[in-house]
Amino acid sequence: MESAALPQNIRQILTTGTPLIDVRAPVEFQQGSMPNAHNIPLMNDAERSAVGTCYKQQGSAKAVELGHRLVNGEIRAKRITAWRKACQQFPHGYICCARGGMRSHIVQQWLHEIGIEYPLIIGGYKALRQAAIEVTKELAQRPIILIGGYTGSGKTMMIHELPNGIDLEGIAHHRGSSFGRTLQQQYPQATFENHLAVEMLKKSQQHTRWILEDEGRTIGANSLPEALRAQMANAAIVVVEDPFELRLQRLKEEYFDRMTHAFLTAYGEEQGWIAYSEYLHHGLSAIHRRLGSQRTIELTTSLDIALAEQQKSGKTDAHLIWLVPLLNEYYDPMYHYQLSQKQDRIVYRGNYQEVLQWLITHGN
Repeated sequence: MESAALPQNIRQILTTGTPLIDVRAPVEFQQGSMPNAHNIPLMNDAERSAVGTCYKQQGSAKAVELGHRLVNGEIRAKRITAWRKACQQFPHGYICCARGGMRSHIVQQWLHEIGIEYPLIIGGYKALRQAAIEVTKELAQRPIILIGGYTGSGKTMMIHELPNGIDLEGIAHHRGSSFGRTLQQQYPQATFENHLAVEMLKKSQQHTRWILEDEGRTIGANSLPEALRAQMANAAIVVVEDPFELRLQRLKEEYFDRMTHAFLTAYGEEQGWIAYSEYLHHGLSAIHRRLGSQRTIELTTSLDIALAEQQKSGKTDAHLIWLVPLLNEYYDPMYHYQLSQKQDRIVYRGNYQEVLQWLITHGN
């Protein structure tokens, strides 16, 4: 079909957020997918597995024959209906399978038979994934400025105030600390990298420098792409130095007020409180080796008292009883040590507004 043979600019497809009808099996989609991809598979996981086994044992022709037997009649009709609805919803999208081979061509042909002409991605997800990898390697070479500062300095908030800021933690669905998980599940590694590549690609035409938060190698379960991590290891750093009380207020709002609301909204009153409590306890237990058994027990006791007070009064102030020593004894000393290893890269220090203004002036 002519639409399949048209030359394609993969980077433009990624930059513009073009919808993708991804017809791979759910297990493939879960291992890695692109932003704006909608998984409407030709075969489900069991069907794909059966066809794969047949291919290995009896060859391509028998596997194709089995595939057509499995996806036939009412099953085929339902899937065509789902693709038709997607085509109507996304009239300027593309069909995508693993390599742009048989599955996307079959779906394209079945749509053609009901009067819908819809293009496919030449090279499939593999071509999109390769483009994302190349984009990251290329764009990571641009100059980078990192925002550093103790926990609660508003670094992520500042990233969002800057047009060339890339929110790595937002893309990772994790705030980077032992208490960093959010209610959004983290992406598989490949999907995280794909989303990061597309975000950089979208901003690359207007900006030649990146502003990132000073992160470690990993953000929760996601690892930074090596090309970006290597550049960050040598990047200039600006350090936000805000008063302790202001940091406490930000942390109270983010980790207690907002997280309580998020858990209760997502799970309801009873289950929400249980999930919120488990979230805070998990955060403490994740660093128990650093804190020591006795200190962990003491802080956990204070945490339980604070939870009881919060549930009774609706206020989160009591959490400061265990948060303050946690900052003083663990997070602040840890970051102080980490920053001491990067002194030669620090180009500016100031409070939130001073650093923001410096970045607006010097960071574009």
